[in-house]
Amino acid sequence: MIYFLALLPATALTIAGYLVLYLSARSEGALRTFGRYLGFWAFTLAGLVILGTLFAAAHGPHHCPVFGMHERMHGPWPSEERPEVGSPAGASLPPAPATAPNATAAPTPPPPAPR
Repeated sequence: MIYFLALLPATALTIAGYLVLYLSARSEGALRTFGRYLGFWAFTLAGLVILGTLFAAAHGPHHCPVFGMHERMHGPWPSEERPEVGSPAGASLPPAPATAPNATAAPTPPPPAPR
């Protein structure tokens, strides 16, 4: 139902296009050419408004994957502590070793075997 509101600007652009074409037909020279282009441009914009409305109505509540950030931009602000999410990503990882072995040094030889 809300898509019927797109008929208002489309109708206004169509009326403006006819008015500009009528006035340009009564003009001469460059003004006539400019008016003709301006009138056709108004008709083109009116058609694009209608096509955009039909496209939006056809997609309904589906979200475009290209503009998927729209929900994140207009959603609630994230809080510092969110218990519904669970623990942070690094909480389940074991602690890092105290010293990391040097990968560029020569390996140390094994201790001699007892006799």
